[in-house]
Amino acid sequence: MRNWRQIDKGDYVIIINESGKNVAYSKNSGIKIIEQDGFAFKNLSKSGKLEKYEDWRLPAKERAKDLASKLSIKQIAGLMLYSGHQAVFSKKDSFSKAFDGTYNGKTFDEADAKITDLTDQQRRFLTDDNLRHVLVTAVDDAKTAALWNNNLQTFVEGVGFGIPVNISSDPRHTTSANAEFNAGAGGDISKWPEPLGLAATFSSEEVSKFGFIASKEYRALGISTALSPQVDIATDPRWMRFSGTLGEDPILARDLAEAYCNGFQTSVGESETEDGWGYESVNAMVKHWPGGGSCESGRDAHFAYGKYAVYPGNNFNDHLIPFTEGAFKLSGKTKKASAVMPYYTISYDIDKKYGENVGNSFSKYIIKDLLREKYDYDGVVCTDWGITKENHIIDGFISGKSWGVEKLSESERHYKVLMAGVDQFGGNNEVLPILEAYEMGVKELGEKYMRERFEKSAVRLLLNIFRTGLFENPYVDPEESDKLVGNAEYMKTGYECQLKSLVMLKNKNQILPIRERKNVYIPKRRLKESIDWFGNIIPERVVEPVNKAIIEKYFNVVEKAEEADFSIVFIESPKTVGYSKKDGYVPISLQYRPYKATSSRKVSLAGGDPLEESNNRSYFGKTNYATNEEDLDIILETKNLMGQKPIVVSINMANPTVLSEFEEKADAIVVDFGVQAQVILDIISGKHSPSGLLPFNMPKNMDTVEEQFEDVPHDMKCYKDELGNEYSFAYGLNFNGVINDERVRKYKRI
Repeated sequence: MRNWRQIDKGDYVIIINESGKNVAYSKNSGIKIIEQDGFAFKNLSKSGKLEKYEDWRLPAKERAKDLASKLSIKQIAGLMLYSGHQAVFSKKDSFSKAFDGTYNGKTFDEADAKITDLTDQQRRFLTDDNLRHVLVTAVDDAKTAALWNNNLQTFVEGVGFGIPVNISSDPRHTTSANAEFNAGAGGDISKWPEPLGLAATFSSEEVSKFGFIASKEYRALGISTALSPQVDIATDPRWMRFSGTLGEDPILARDLAEAYCNGFQTSVGESETEDGWGYESVNAMVKHWPGGGSCESGRDAHFAYGKYAVYPGNNFNDHLIPFTEGAFKLSGKTKKASAVMPYYTISYDIDKKYGENVGNSFSKYIIKDLLREKYDYDGVVCTDWGITKENHIIDGFISGKSWGVEKLSESERHYKVLMAGVDQFGGNNEVLPILEAYEMGVKELGEKYMRERFEKSAVRLLLNIFRTGLFENPYVDPEESDKLVGNAEYMKTGYECQLKSLVMLKNKNQILPIRERKNVYIPKRRLKESIDWFGNIIPERVVEPVNKAIIEKYFNVVEKAEEADFSIVFIESPKTVGYSKKDGYVPISLQYRPYKATSSRKVSLAGGDPLEESNNRSYFGKTNYATNEEDLDIILETKNLMGQKPIVVSINMANPTVLSEFEEKADAIVVDFGVQAQVILDIISGKHSPSGLLPFNMPKNMDTVEEQFEDVPHDMKCYKDELGNEYSFAYGLNFNGVINDERVRKYKRI
């Protein structure tokens, strides 16, 4: 008796198996359907019989083991690849252009191609290299992403054993200041604060909501792996990736990491297929093991000048807590984050067993001894992007990051990573170095050992594809995706979270809220010339910080300060970089005015690089400048213009900031971590009361920044304002005064 029926979706067909799992296949892939016991199965192997891995009635682990045993070493090596960045984006910017491909040998502009077509490079790495894990960056819209996904899946369904593509994404739910919101409007995707803003809510419930919604939107885009959460505790306030973290406190980061992974990975109801996994699940790749927030002097390991993480406070173990007690101990059915990404950093002098100072993915101690054995982690471990490639420049972003193993060949680096216990190579589209690493292992350890080693990784990698239901149905309906992604309900929930993330630091004489429709003066921002991550020059410019039309919904915008009742000055936290071609190592400053390092180390804790003559990375006695120093000038100018009339400073904060330069000039200070301008105005106007709390300490001055230990949380002297309020972890105001609720009592360090 047949227990299934078909639904034609145009380019693909869905088969409804009554009381079973539904399957879908492309009309163009050439695969056939097998019927057994009245149910339909995809014969991806093209063997003419139902293989174990094709039988959706079996547990995912059993199916993964069966398929792994059938794969050749080259096919397993293909699973170990994770592609470089792929942009499905027709509006070319500097980021998407950096990862452009060709279509029949022509550029996108020259070819008669659609943005949803596969590039020559994608076809090549899917076939020649058997790659099945793809990282997508910018996409035009949800429908475009869905169509591109379907083209990818159609292409691979008829190749080899029909292994689907596991598409991943870095976080993509952040917002822009001038994006408007209303309760009935949708958007390209729901908008949420930066991770640091999620942390400012101090709410596992809010983070779970985010994961629950974001996972549904990801799956509608064809994405089944999130390269997040970033749970590094941000123990050095200067770190470039501070805003991507869940704050500096290991306990708060632990709880929010757990909520984040649960939200992303858990399917419920009809969507669940096995152990909490299912069609709405997204694998969480938690990063960056064992924590990258202690980079020396805040320099980041994307660059050779920042490759060392240091532990002057002997506090390495605190950095593990968000992983070992959070992401690896989920309250939900999925139990632990399904994947982990080590950071680029050399965790300096941590490996006392083997005595190696190498990047974390190369470290047998960091991966095998700690992660695999001590903490019993058996999920996928994937390197950060590009670690096996050569580095040619000390301050280059688009360059290899083979820290500590620069003298090894590319194939030897792959072999070292594999022997450390890692499964996958981020940003590598080419299978040859992995095959060469396999041959090295055969010579040293024998073919049987290496086959077993490769199959172990294959099972882990395949398990994350099976559990998310991709072997049954990797296709998404473009029309349904268009309706679901950024729908009004999701947009509203994200907006409410943005409101909860805003922190009010100061409210002198309770000038906020300003409920009346008063006249407001908003000065323009003057931005100096700067350089982006790719080395492109961003020219000097003058900008309106917020779209005037948005502000006019709350207040009357006037052009002259003398006509205003109050002013809002929109600024950003200071922006500096810890290395320059001209001066070498320089301090990363958290103040606006030029900063000369007179209390920093005279000799760095770590150093050494093939491109450098000295091991000393000290910047003692050197001066650095914030590229947005004029943000401070604008505050001071506005104070002079406004006289005794109140000034509200709204600061978008990527790093803790030295506020002593202007705090006394401001009547109110509000801090956001990537929100729509409406959120700030909703708070200022009293439409909503602020409830966010600082997820980090604010430094008294740069001396205390230099004196704190890179690896220790909560060890800075905090700034105290003119009203006597200390800007420390878990501090925040509402309109009634200092917040002292259950969140503060739970997390505040005494």
